[in-house]
Amino acid sequence: MLKYMENEGNVRSLIPIVVFVILYLGLGILFEYALDIEMGFYKVSVVMVFLVALFVAIYQTKGLSMNDKFSIMGKGVGDPNILMMLIIFLTAGAFVGIVGREGAESVAYCFLTFIPPELSVLVIFIVSAFVSLAMGTSVGTITMLTPISAQIALTTGFNPALCIASTVGGAMFGDNLSFISDTTIAACNGQGCDMKDKFKENLGIALPAAIATCVIIVIMSITSDIGSVEVGDFDLIRMIPYLVVLIGGIIGINVFGVLILGIITAAVIMLGTEAVAFTDMITNMGDSISGMFETSMVAILVAAICALIAYNGGFKVVLSWIRRKFKSKKGGMLGIGLLVGALDVSTANNTVAIIMANPIAKEIANDYDISPKRTASLLDIFSCIFQGIIPYGAQMLVAVSLAVTAGLSVSAFDVIPNLFYPFMLLIATLIFIFFPKRKKAEVTA
Repeated sequence: MLKYMENEGNVRSLIPIVVFVILYLGLGILFEYALDIEMGFYKVSVVMVFLVALFVAIYQTKGLSMNDKFSIMGKGVGDPNILMMLIIFLTAGAFVGIVGREGAESVAYCFLTFIPPELSVLVIFIVSAFVSLAMGTSVGTITMLTPISAQIALTTGFNPALCIASTVGGAMFGDNLSFISDTTIAACNGQGCDMKDKFKENLGIALPAAIATCVIIVIMSITSDIGSVEVGDFDLIRMIPYLVVLIGGIIGINVFGVLILGIITAAVIMLGTEAVAFTDMITNMGDSISGMFETSMVAILVAAICALIAYNGGFKVVLSWIRRKFKSKKGGMLGIGLLVGALDVSTANNTVAIIMANPIAKEIANDYDISPKRTASLLDIFSCIFQGIIPYGAQMLVAVSLAVTAGLSVSAFDVIPNLFYPFMLLIATLIFIFFPKRKKAEVTA
């Protein structure tokens, strides 16, 4: 993404990142745990903290006029991949706004209607994965399905932590693979690969992890004492836009085409069934697009900060360290994973972590001949793993908050040991890195 690393390596040029970590992570922990403020970690504006970090980066860039500094930042923000990312973010917001929550609820209720109670937790995982895959948002999926999984726990006797963890795990599976997920968009555009290629690369790792998770959930379910499950009504026609987006993405339609097709399909269904008035539909789309503004602004600020850090030689320091520590292609892939994982732990935002890691990961990939699709896949996977298990991530905070509101007594530290999918995904990824499949030519030789 950034190709103008003009100065020699300078570790001090990484100070803006350190400032961001200290302010964002430090204030979040203070509010959430020391001051016991509900959702305290997210009382801290990521945009505000990144703005402070940007000012630090500007101050550190010596020997240039302010206009020259803005010129450097403009090159970063004006990168075609950044602009494409911003437009896709906003278009995806329009799609989510037009289909509404009722359509996703129909998907969930449809699955839950036709399965026995003994498999209800398994279906929570599968439904969460499907809905998140179609919607492209783990937090949105968790927000919608946690009340259902909480009710299942209350009415069946299943371990509440297992039910909530299955919702979170399934949501992370779908978000990791979805064609309209901001993490997929950020990783693919940052590395310059097609989404369908990243999907195929990603699926070979995520699917075995998901299957292993399903097996574990089934084993735990059949050994539990359960009751019955009651679900609401569903409307099959409201499921169509999600299917259109999912199928369109899988067969390789351009992301803009997929989203526009989904928006048109949803609009026809919503207006044709009189589910919403035209004016309300437009308002909902606008509100959902507005909800993407913070993510878009973060992308802009990160691009500007990274441009200045790159100019000052900061990324050369990181690359030099990784080259010293990881001497092989396998080490390079692990280095990419640890890089984005560390950034995710610091920011509690997997999209931000990917955006920040993109330029360094691209340099590592070039050094070790790692393909763009594999690099994008590793960025998305490792950010998903860390984001899925940190107790102060949006996914965990929302899930636990909704579960407690629904009447469950559960904490993040109850849920984490039951998050089988992120842990299975980590194992599957390490196997993929260190024990790759041998090519046919190598086997027959």
